[in-house]
Amino acid sequence: MDLITLLPFIVLIGAMFLMTRSAKKKQAAAAQMRNDMQPGTGVRTIGGMYATVKEVHDDTVLLEVAPGVHAVYAKNAIGAVLDDAEYNRIVHGDDQELDADGTVVPDDASSLTGDADAEVAKIDLGKDDAADDAETEDATAKDGTAKDVKGEGKTDGDADSK
Repeated sequence: MDLITLLPFIVLIGAMFLMTRSAKKKQAAAAQMRNDMQPGTGVRTIGGMYATVKEVHDDTVLLEVAPGVHAVYAKNAIGAVLDDAEYNRIVHGDDQELDADGTVVPDDASSLTGDADAEVAKIDLGKDDAADDAETEDATAKDGTAKDVKGEGKTDGDADSK
């Protein structure tokens, strides 16, 4: 056999080896994270629930979901171990960064112009008030009865088709 014919197979086997190696590294990092859990830390389960670790056993973890509400989960069900600041920000709404910085992002762009109290300019959409008056006069018949502008003088019961 030629080396050129074996080259695609060698490249394919090498790529598979690299992919499985990176997946094994990720699994080992996740297992290490789960083994390093301590009581009192905040966690997020793979289902998206946030809780506090109360007890850690060999294969299970006792989580406090709400004050006084405990649930037993498998260690594999823990998706992430969160640091205290992130857990408090997500669960309790404590945003220490905003309080320390004092910067508030405005909801609109009025603060960007520098003239926040200026009255907003009226935008001309090209509609003329005189044209509105002309339509109203055309809609009113000479005898004082109103006619339908779209219907061009149709009365009740007249159909649109001829």
